[in-house]
Amino acid sequence: MRSFSSKSSLLLYHAGAAIAVIGWGISFISTKVLLGSGLNPIEIYIYRFAIAYLALLIFSHKRIRSNSWRHELLFMLGGMVGGSIYFIAENVALEYTLVSNVSLITSLSPLLTVLLIGFLYRSERPGKETILGSTVAFLGVGLVIFNSSFNLSINPLGDLLSLLAAFCWAIYSIILKRVNPLYSALFITRKTFFYGVITALPFLLIESEIASPSVLMQPKLLLNLLFLALYCSMFAYLLWAMAIGKLGAVKANNYMYFQPVVTLVFSFLILGEKISAVGYTGCAMILLGVWMSDYLQQRKLRVKNK
Repeated sequence: MRSFSSKSSLLLYHAGAAIAVIGWGISFISTKVLLGSGLNPIEIYIYRFAIAYLALLIFSHKRIRSNSWRHELLFMLGGMVGGSIYFIAENVALEYTLVSNVSLITSLSPLLTVLLIGFLYRSERPGKETILGSTVAFLGVGLVIFNSSFNLSINPLGDLLSLLAAFCWAIYSIILKRVNPLYSALFITRKTFFYGVITALPFLLIESEIASPSVLMQPKLLLNLLFLALYCSMFAYLLWAMAIGKLGAVKANNYMYFQPVVTLVFSFLILGEKISAVGYTGCAMILLGVWMSDYLQQRKLRVKNK
């Protein structure tokens, strides 16, 4: 009975990770709407996470500071790599290289997470099964991204910024792994948003034009911004922090491979973009890769325990 309860609990955390990634996959469509209305990427990020932070304060306001200045610096780093630097690097990269390049390179984050954790924690070094499954899933991501075009070009600045974004998300996952045993998901997420917004403000100085906040009063823009702030930021980040704490950074990050799939499906449903045979093949490979990574690892453990 206890085993069944434990499995049910784990399924809830798996579902939470999946729900978070679904939100992030759809977020590209809402962001596209806001960008097309004259808002720049830095403005969108600041509005989005400032609203999410204020919403979180309603539920988590009794405790403001962490246990020590060392932890406070760790949260500041988390706000930068999981917030401001990640999003700004990713969005600026789009100005210098192809969308397909950015999508493919940032999808390296689960693989980078596996490698970083293996480097930092000897007891959690990835086995051949994890590497094989992750590689198959990553190849599937490539096919999903090139669903309608195999156009790929090399642009050092844009591609390096994309790699920086992927590396930032891997570091953020490791930070979550360290702080999860000490703080609640609400506290961790609120801290991430606070430092993410604070460290993003200086980037506004490099923008030549800043849109008037009154533009957000347009119902279409306001609804898209609230979706990004309340679901894709507040709710999804909370679920992600809990999933990392229960499932571990490696297993939770495997769900990141599904982000391009979600974008592909909702682009078809909302924007009417077509899905080719290449896209379907990529989706199947992602499912196969994630299944291989988990199934082969579990089978290895069962054989070892015998």
